[in-house]
Amino acid sequence: MILVVAATSEELRGAGSTRTLVCGVGPVDAAARTARALAAEPPAAVLHVGIAGCRSFAEPLFVIGSEAVYCDADDPRWIELRVQPHAGLVAAARAALPEARVEPIGTSARVGGTDGCEVEAMEGYAVLRAAALAGVPAVEVRVLSNEVAEPDRTRWRMAEAKEQLAAALPSLIEAVAGA
Repeated sequence: MILVVAATSEELRGAGSTRTLVCGVGPVDAAARTARALAAEPPAAVLHVGIAGCRSFAEPLFVIGSEAVYCDADDPRWIELRVQPHAGLVAAARAALPEARVEPIGTSARVGGTDGCEVEAMEGYAVLRAAALAGVPAVEVRVLSNEVAEPDRTRWRMAEAKEQLAAALPSLIEAVAGA
């Protein structure tokens, strides 16, 4: 059994009957809700999915996180700022999504809050950190939907990115569950 986690129910549309969790938007809710779910009923693996921004956005495409980087804190003495995904789950996601990029995904509570990462999202680090603390393997997979610095949200392609995610989720879930 795996747990598919996303910030919103819309991002879980393609999950079918797989166990899911809406973790909420932003790192605080994502960490708390994911930790609670993992403590209540630990899965074999966590697949964290959703949409993301990119500094050089051209079109919606998949990104598999090579690591989750927490960008809202800058002092590693207080918090581990990077979480590595499970290598076997990354390989499974790559098999399901061979066209996907594999690179670090930054996490910040605010749009434009990351630095040092091409891809930016709001929950990845929190979900992967909760999984790591619970001893559950995890991986983050995103669909790019917008340019991070684009202030005109009507230019963001969120609906298209969510459609791509919904279409790919069945094969992605199957691959991760089999890893």
